[in-house]
Parts: sequence; structure tokens; C-alpha cells
Amino acid sequence: MSDLITVQNLTLKFRTDEGLITAVDDVSFRVRKGEVMGLVGESGSGKSVTAKALMHLNAKNAVYTPESKIILHTDAGEIDVLALRKAAEMKVVRGGAISMIFQEPMASFAPAISIGKQMIEQLMLHSDMSKAQARKHSIEMLDRVGISDPDKRVDQFAFELSGGMRQRAMIAMALSTKPKLLIADEPTTALDVTIQAQVIDLMKDLVKEFDMGIIFITHDLGVVAQTADYVSVMYLGRLIEKGPVREVIRDPRHPYTQGLIDALPKLDELDKPLTPIPGDIPSPLERPPGCVFNTRCSKIVGPQCTTVLPPDIKVSPTHRVACHIYKEEGQA
Repeated sequence: MSDLITVQNLTLKFRTDEGLITAVDDVSFRVRKGEVMGLVGESGSGKSVTAKALMHLNAKNAVYTPESKIILHTDAGEIDVLALRKAAEMKVVRGGAISMIFQEPMASFAPAISIGKQMIEQLMLHSDMSKAQARKHSIEMLDRVGISDPDKRVDQFAFELSGGMRQRAMIAMALSTKPKLLIADEPTTALDVTIQAQVIDLMKDLVKEFDMGIIFITHDLGVVAQTADYVSVMYLGRLIEKGPVREVIRDPRHPYTQGLIDALPKLDELDKPLTPIPGDIPSPLERPPGCVFNTRCSKIVGPQCTTVLPPDIKVSPTHRVACHIYKEEGQA
């Protein structure tokens, strides 16, 4: 499979009254065609900020270090996303080759404009379709994602639809321009379990049908296990573990990943109390030295945990972890 997007040494800071605040620190990953990558972590881990960087959507006070690279691979060649400056240039990544599904559809659809009008507008902006062609294509996409009576729904407003329908409408809107990469930012969080399962199945079908890649952002490892091929675990702006989803979930190496899995309820032990990770994720204003997880870790191995940033260790041919528990050759 060929690469869709390559992220190398992405470090992102925000300029604030308190100085430069690090939100993403030396993050590297890639997504290929037909592949779903899960990006997992608690709120405040830097998942959404990382995703927005791929579309140049972060606030104007965002500062990228010179080493940061985001390369979008298209049929016309490679595009250096961070080098784009003008609005016309941004069209390639914003709604063109990359589309994004946001966590709350009601905050993404304009409440006073019908869903169809918003879909038609973006199609006319990113393609040479006429208004009639764009409307027809919008109705077809609403039908494709399982919305009943799409020819009527297209003229409705977001507030007239249920939560599940709004999420489907947002997926239809994101896919209508036929992007190569879809970023899904916690798209199932506000949905009930039945609708959540339907949305996950829909996204799997769409990956096969359009041969696109998906970055699936969530805090729920259970959802990632059903959806993703690969998973990257993020904590306080750093990727601390990554690999094939089955390998990472069956054999988590980083204490944080182990804590996330232990915190999940188990069907065969429903009476057993949940085991949360102690403490809270620190503020980016108070990043701890050494391993960023050391303030909550129960497996501190020595002073290096609180003073030295752990290297990225290969614990199997496809599984990497950043933890001082493991030695350079990848052995515990």
C-alpha cells in the first residue's frame, strides 16, 4: 500500500501570554491507502491538535518547529502542507484531498442554512459541478450513508435531524468531495451504542469502497479495536506506543496503554470495580521532565524516568514503545 500522508517530527507550540506552550512534541506517523489508524489518548493528549495540523486548521498563534514535516502524497505529486500559506493553496487539503468529521455535528453545520445548501456550496467550491449536479450528488451521498428520504432531508436543517442522522449527514458531506484521507475526530462519542456500531460499520465499508485512509481519533480503545488496523497511543503531546491494533491491545507495553486497557469494563467480570489510572494528565504549562507519564506511572524504574526522555524502542518488527522499562535492543 502506498502512503497517503507522512508526518515527521511534528512539534507544535502555541504562543501565549505565558510563553510558548508545547502541545505536540516530536510526533511521527504515516497513513496509507485503505488503512485506518487509531489515535488514542485522554482529553488533553494533543490528538485533535495533531489532526488539525494536517489541514492547517490550528489557530494563528500556532508555531511549528523547522523540523516539522507533513507531506501529503497525491496523484500530482507531494505537497508540503506546512508550506501552504494562501487560502487558494489550502483548498488542496481543506475539503479536497483531506476531509474531517468533527466530534459534534451541531457545532459544524450552520444552523440557519440547510444541510443540502452547505453540501452544494462545498462541491461547487472544490469541483466544476453545476448547482444541479452538486444537489444530485449530495442526495446520492446522503442515501449512500443510510439516511432515509434523502431528497427531503437535503432541504432540512441540522436541528431537525436526530444525533445519528446528523453524524451521517456530516460523513456524507465529508465524503462528497471524494477525499483521499478522512479524519474522524471522536465521531461516535455522542451516539448511543446501536448508532455507534452502525457508524463504525459504515466507515469500514467506505474505506473499502473508496480505498481511502482514515485517522480515527478517540479515547476509547474498545472502539479502536473494532475499527483500526494500526493504533498510536498519545499522551501529553507525545506518541508513546504504536503498532498493529491487535498486537498493541493484546500485548500493551507502555504502562499508560496498560492502564487504558485495565480501565475498560470486562463482560466476564461485571462485578469487578473499574481500575482507573491514578491522577490527572498534567497541564501543558507544567510538562514534567523525563517521561511525560512519570507523574502517574506505577512502574518507575529509576531516576532516568523523571530526568531523561525515553527513546523510541522497537519491541517487535511492527511494535514500538517509548519507555525506560525496555532496553535499546527491544528486550524488557
